[in-house]
Amino acid sequence: MLRNILVGALVVIILVITIVFSASNPGLIDLDLAFVQVEIQKSLAVILVFGFGWVFGLFCAVLLLLRFVNERRKLRKSLRLAEAEVKTLRSMPLQDAD
Repeated sequence: MLRNILVGALVVIILVITIVFSASNPGLIDLDLAFVQVEIQKSLAVILVFGFGWVFGLFCAVLLLLRFVNERRKLRKSLRLAEAEVKTLRSMPLQDAD
């Protein structure tokens, strides 16, 4: 319950900050993307760049997590093999050293 209230409050705060930011930067800028030229508001450009950066960061984090999951899988397989080898060696009869 408290978590939902905090998340809702955070969303409202971010929304208010976004509205204030947009009102403070009313100018337009020209974006030349090599194949198309677009004229958009400054605030929208900053918000879009922030959003693309967030998505890129999320993508990189997912790739890192996938690498960790794959490494964990390999380590578990190696551990199972080592445990099986130890079990096999323990079940072998001892040979007397003469």
